[in-house]
Amino acid sequence: MTTLIDTPKPAPPPARPRTSAGIEKWRRRVPLLPALIFTIAVTQLPFVATLAISTFQWNILQPGERHFTGLSNYAFVFTDERLRAAVLNTIVLTASVVLISVLLGLGLALLLDRRFAGRGLARTLLIAPFLVMPVASALLWKHAIYNPDYGLLNGTLNAVYRFFGAANGPTVDWVSSFPMPAVVLSLVWQWTPFMMLILLAGLQAQPHDVLEAAGVDGATPLETFRFITLPHLRRYIELGILLGTIYVVQTFDAVFTITQGGPGSETTNLPYEIYLTMFRKYEYGEAAAAGVVVVIGSIIIATFALRTIASLFREEASR
Repeated sequence: MTTLIDTPKPAPPPARPRTSAGIEKWRRRVPLLPALIFTIAVTQLPFVATLAISTFQWNILQPGERHFTGLSNYAFVFTDERLRAAVLNTIVLTASVVLISVLLGLGLALLLDRRFAGRGLARTLLIAPFLVMPVASALLWKHAIYNPDYGLLNGTLNAVYRFFGAANGPTVDWVSSFPMPAVVLSLVWQWTPFMMLILLAGLQAQPHDVLEAAGVDGATPLETFRFITLPHLRRYIELGILLGTIYVVQTFDAVFTITQGGPGSETTNLPYEIYLTMFRKYEYGEAAAAGVVVVIGSIIIATFALRTIASLFREEASR
């Protein structure tokens, strides 16, 4: 008869004291502190200063007459007719650029998702407009394309007229005659590659077995795109719209370079109106209040963008 002898279990390792664990956490975070301090100094301190300035009635032409007015500058921002017109122009400009860029980017992404000779070169050429500096892009469109004397548009119209045996066509000043479409087209040319890259990434992340199964079941290419590809791209389209809105709503370069807000303030958006209030009217308090409103709106849009990005990552991790 054997007797079972209980062997003593080994004692658990001594728990690390909380103080050492806390020191270890801070030791890992210390290398990040310089970047955090730099970010706060560059972004948050100027914003706090802007908040403070927005509560003052301050015209630089009368530097000694600075008065605390509370939220009166914000009331002016929401009631001033010029600012309301700037808000409307900003909405029209942003919505037009983002929607047209998404549609064109979707078409280009569908083309580049196919295999053909020279696809790598085509991708590089289509991405190139997004790599051009905004000011350089605006100058290119203003002088090389829209100029009434030597621009590409009028040159093409004259060539068409001469081809049909007529004299030169009418000289059109595109910027003066169509100011908002002129700015929209220049921005669409610049932002379409951005949308194309996002949607192309979504197309390449699409499972091929689902597409093959749809083809076996007899689905046409249009039905496959409508019921399979388009629902799959929904989150990528939302991401492109949100990110594009964040950037386009802050557009200043194209408006300043091509139209300077004219004619008749038809293209004056919020960033350009803030510039005019700051450097033409010299009303620092009003300009600061309008800038704070723009920042808060951008933060709201960015919050939705971050939620969309997080949902995309969760969807990819669940596969």
